Amino acid sequence: MPETMNRRDFLKTGAAGMAGSAFLAACSRSAPQKQSQERKLIYRTLGRTGLRLPVVSMGSAYAVDLVRAAHAEGIVYIHTSSSYSERNHERLLGAALRDLPRDSFVIASGPDLPYQLDRGRDLSLDLGTGTDPGLIPKSLEGSLQRLGLGYVDIYYFCSIGRRETALHEPYLKAFEQLKTSGKARFLGIGTHANEPEVIRAAAESRFWDVVLTAYNFRQSHREDVRAAIGEAAQAGLGVVAMKTQAGVYWDRTRRKINMKAALKWVLQDENVHTAIPAFSNYEEMQEDLSIMDNLALTPEERQDLRLGEEMGLSGMYCQQCGRCRAQCPAEMDIPLLMRAAMYAFGHERPERARHMLRAWTPADVPCRRCAGCDVRCKLGLDVRSSALAVALLLDGREEISMI
Repeated sequence: MPETMNRRDFLKTGAAGMAGSAFLAACSRSAPQKQSQERKLIYRTLGRTGLRLPVVSMGSAYAVDLVRAAHAEGIVYIHTSSSYSERNHERLLGAALRDLPRDSFVIASGPDLPYQLDRGRDLSLDLGTGTDPGLIPKSLEGSLQRLGLGYVDIYYFCSIGRRETALHEPYLKAFEQLKTSGKARFLGIGTHANEPEVIRAAAESRFWDVVLTAYNFRQSHREDVRAAIGEAAQAGLGVVAMKTQAGVYWDRTRRKINMKAALKWVLQDENVHTAIPAFSNYEEMQEDLSIMDNLALTPEERQDLRLGEEMGLSGMYCQQCGRCRAQCPAEMDIPLLMRAAMYAFGHERPERARHMLRAWTPADVPCRRCAGCDVRCKLGLDVRSSALAVALLLDGREEISMI
């Protein structure tokens, strides 16, 4: 069962290595509003790592003050990647964390490795087994320099969609060397696609310490993801949930999903040890932290989560199932394109979408040459409309909306 503790008790007992009141006062000056008082924090242990973390952690955040304010509120785990903002996110965190005690935060990152589209299979979000494993330690060295740290707490092997990639021996050896050298305390694997297969492979491997997985109320295979997460937790793995808010918006008019309800839905599963929602501002951070007052879904929140189904709203979340690829006569990598659309128009991070599609030009989006589109998404996404919007983004147009 989760443990609860208010902020005063947290500081008094030194949980997760937080420093005392002098440090807290220094951080609190970063908050744009008055700090909340006596915040209740719910803790869970991240599997065999032994790390005790609040159930709400921090995904991507793009302001030094916001990172420090989150830390002052009791957030311990901070997630980044060398792929975020073309490596600038790690630099931002390096600046935000520079003066903080190293044992007062847990930081996780991962390499930005290339993948090749396998036209004979459905999934695009899988590295495959052909990447040079020597790129892995080089990427970590770059991350440590940008972060200004001697080690990361968790280093993730990211964007894995197949069992064979998760268990590929040359990759495992490269990651093991990082742990042996002390540059990564724990090793994790991250999956956005075919999650149950990857999670189960990680659990069976007895190699990976943590699994980072997409998990939300909109996934058509969410019950299988839930079952795999349970098996991983039973095997001693730490479980971190991402994509918990399922693309943020229900439709192109930017009707927002109930963020608190979506996050509660995930965290009601006690096999999830922490979640990493992204914070755009202080108000969003406070909204997410407030769920720890009561993780139970109210009847109104349950109704909110059914809104898409009842109103026929497709949302902006692509679950990366890959079933669309065989339907496209141009063999376009639709899952990658839809993921970029989600970041650009749902999360409002167009620069991240561009980084994901850095090898693309507008000409690589053939939808403008098609008279129509017969692709049918399992979750109802309008593939052609989203693709055309991304093509405009690749044209260099910043202020665009979904067509």
